[in-house]
Amino acid sequence: MSDSTSESFLQRHSRDVAERLIRQMEEGTGPFVQPWDARMDLGLPMNPTTGRSYRGGNLLHLWALQNAWDVRDNRWMTYKQATAVGAQVRKGEKASVIEYWDWSPVEEAKKSGDPGLIAKAHPKVFFPRVFNASQIDGLPELLLATPRPEPEIQQACEKVIRDSGAVIHHDGGNQAFYRPMTDSIHLPEREAFHSASGYYATALHELGHWTGFPSRLNRPMKGGFGSEDYAKEELVAEVSSMLMGERLGIGHDPTQHAAYVKSWIKILRDDPREIFRAAAAAERVVEFLKVPEFVHEPLPKVEREQTTVAANQQELEKANTKLRTSTRSRMKQREHTMVV
Repeated sequence: MSDSTSESFLQRHSRDVAERLIRQMEEGTGPFVQPWDARMDLGLPMNPTTGRSYRGGNLLHLWALQNAWDVRDNRWMTYKQATAVGAQVRKGEKASVIEYWDWSPVEEAKKSGDPGLIAKAHPKVFFPRVFNASQIDGLPELLLATPRPEPEIQQACEKVIRDSGAVIHHDGGNQAFYRPMTDSIHLPEREAFHSASGYYATALHELGHWTGFPSRLNRPMKGGFGSEDYAKEELVAEVSSMLMGERLGIGHDPTQHAAYVKSWIKILRDDPREIFRAAAAAERVVEFLKVPEFVHEPLPKVEREQTTVAANQQELEKANTKLRTSTRSRMKQREHTMVV
């Protein structure tokens, strides 16, 4: 695929993803605008051959598809990955496109130290096609993770907050906010929250804002309430709090930030790529805060079947070669007879 074709496909793909998320936000069913309980949730869209969740915009895209299709399976994989574990995509099923960015050309250019090469280096983008497990026959039944005990969840949340080193004051009255001027988080008293999960969800959202400070992830923190820049920062914090809520098992409650939905819709309509930028920034927030990720046990590959297929293919190639040799020999003999 040429660079111009890739760019055109990327624009169409971004627009399709943004439009689906916009429709779901308008209906109140989008991944980061819908409340959900982690104890009843399937988990983040993941690849069962790697055991890891999808990242960034791909994660939001596949999660939105799960919502739209109302499927009860969070596993997504390519056709090749399905066959490698002994499964089979059903005939007629339609694939969903995701993005894969290869940054190795940029990394190699940086290693060279050549300013000219660095300036010309660009990542390559590919568009793998994946299928949901509901479209595939032969996969083992989905096993949901056992919910962790509440004390363990709270301990994990406390560790993330404590290890961040953020200054937190419980003097916010009935408000929760991050103040860049003093680089501090302000929350209501713990007793003001209806549940421990509610407290941690709010604290982690503000901690997401805290990571944007210049000495940390250095995101643009300009613009007052109601501005586009403010809404973009809120989108990053909301997606990052959703990811943290899933990883830590506290779920997601977006009600405090519902006022930004109209602004987010406008932002995505103006620039569909913004959802991918926000999702990538949210991933960096989660990584910066070292929020632990649950890794699933990867599905084993069916080595015996693959070996059998390879052996059969080799036998077929040998037979074809023998047939071609025999045919050429007969044709030469025939030609010789005709010449004589």
